Amino acid sequence: MIRSLHYGKDGALRVDLSMEAIAAARQSADGLLWLDLYDEPPARCEPILRDVFGFHPLAVDDALAESHHPKIDDWGEYLLVVLHGVVFDGQGEPQVHTQELDVFLGRSYVLTYRSEPIAAVERVWALCQRDVRHIQHGPDHLLYKLADEVVADYMPAVESIDEAIDRIEDDLFDGAGTAVPENIFRLKRGLLHLRRIIAPQREVLNKLSRGDFPVILDDDRVFFRDVYDHLVRLYDITESLRDLVASVLDSYLSVVNNRMNDVMKTLTVIATLFMPLSFVVGFFGMNFFQPVTPLDAWTDLPAFVLALLILIVVPATMIVWMRRRRWM
Repeated sequence: MIRSLHYGKDGALRVDLSMEAIAAARQSADGLLWLDLYDEPPARCEPILRDVFGFHPLAVDDALAESHHPKIDDWGEYLLVVLHGVVFDGQGEPQVHTQELDVFLGRSYVLTYRSEPIAAVERVWALCQRDVRHIQHGPDHLLYKLADEVVADYMPAVESIDEAIDRIEDDLFDGAGTAVPENIFRLKRGLLHLRRIIAPQREVLNKLSRGDFPVILDDDRVFFRDVYDHLVRLYDITESLRDLVASVLDSYLSVVNNRMNDVMKTLTVIATLFMPLSFVVGFFGMNFFQPVTPLDAWTDLPAFVLALLILIVVPATMIVWMRRRRWM
């Protein structure tokens, strides 16, 4: 989908311009043009990026590659800013998924390219159509709105991860089986991936807030500084969650070891109880002695009752003794 939005100096807002009108608005310094390329094949987007907007082939390749961490490239008359949104799926198996957003920022235009829907872009698009004040402050302010909305989606994802960790902690003592360690390692990998995204994105916003680029007005640097502060806080929260996941993993291993100790303890008690019984029945069951005298007394009813009493009293006595020693 290719959609466009143009705000003219006369205050008129036009949408869904033709490609000829987009080319004319690109060459004009009046107004602001926002072109959004969404879920379009690279073969269709590449001529627009190269021919209509005149972007460098390397910048075009970077935008269409969809495989970059957050970064910012200065091409003189325009910037290529790569941002990443985040989506956390807490249903079933918790997973962290990031979405790449490539933004070309010029003096009179903003071009966004993405291969999948990003909620932050849709919110800003609807906001600009509803109120032109969000677009009349210039392209750099529009870039700020996009970055701010993208970063705003991080906090709900982080809070959902925190809730997923709490659920895993509750499941530790409920015998959840192999699902617990699998979810722990998924969250651990997701937080590591989130850290690798937040750290460079934080540096991108730091560069935008320092005023090193002519397409960023001095009045808008403070807005990028605000987004940078949000990312610093998110980075610290992510580090805390990583430590929390590590402690949950340690707790899981401790619970598993305790359960194994209980199992071994039960098996040891059972084996210990049967040791004297095995000795008694084994000793009297030996048949390699040849009796030289009649042993009828050993096979009559009193001997049988006595053997049964021994087999019952000895384990009972051992159980009482183990409880007093607090082995059970």
